[in-house]
Amino acid sequence: MAIAIGIDVGSGVIKTALFRVDGDSAEWLARWDARIRQRDSFQLVEESLAYVLEKAGLARENVDYVATTGEGESFQGATGHFYSMTTHARGALHLNPEARAVLDIGALHGRAVLIDEKGKVLNYRMTSQCASGSGQFLENISRYLGIAQDEIGALSMKSTNPEKVSSICAVLAETDVINMVSRSIPPSDILRGIHESMAERLIKLLKSIDVKQGVVMMTGGLALDAGLVSAIQDGMEKQKMATRVATHPDSLFAGAIGAALWGAFRHRKLKALGRLPKAS
Repeated sequence: MAIAIGIDVGSGVIKTALFRVDGDSAEWLARWDARIRQRDSFQLVEESLAYVLEKAGLARENVDYVATTGEGESFQGATGHFYSMTTHARGALHLNPEARAVLDIGALHGRAVLIDEKGKVLNYRMTSQCASGSGQFLENISRYLGIAQDEIGALSMKSTNPEKVSSICAVLAETDVINMVSRSIPPSDILRGIHESMAERLIKLLKSIDVKQGVVMMTGGLALDAGLVSAIQDGMEKQKMATRVATHPDSLFAGAIGAALWGAFRHRKLKALGRLPKAS
């Protein structure tokens, strides 16, 4: 058995997950997340560790492995670090054992990952940095439209005549939206058009890594955007792809989950070798 903590330091949000892992059984003991909002990331990480340990009734010395992912590589309190595509792959599989591909859409980029039944990464592709397919882009648009972020998905679903954004550049796409507002295009149609444009680019990513069938699991900050999920599924059906997009209430934590599970796995391997690092 191993007690493992996974910490996913993203561009906009930090996610922390505490697991007790015994063989193939993984019990989620505590979780924590917070938007960074110009605060010190590693100070927030320390706060997250204190919170999940208190929630689980554990002390720091009870933890066998602290694993970071994302931008957390230089955190001094970590036992080890894992690449984010591998942690999101493992986390997605934990949330949905049928997943054979992952769409990780964070604050700054989108990423498609092809995986096998054990969560091994077979191939991947990322959007370019300037692409208007990110959480930050949608946050900027929602702010301009005067809409709360948690309202975006539901409002998009009410669209009757989507107005597509033509540009893949976030700056130019925002200009498109300003022009749409000046033409009195309803916010629901603007948002649905943005979702459909994002979906097209994300589906191209999936096809570029040869995703042809099975469940595509969404992770990251936009995984619970119902409008985007709907647009991706509709896009897949229009292109006659034998795939189904899926999400989970805990999709935001996929990277942290995967980090914790890979940390527990590495702990078990190191234990077999007689080399057991402890979290500091």
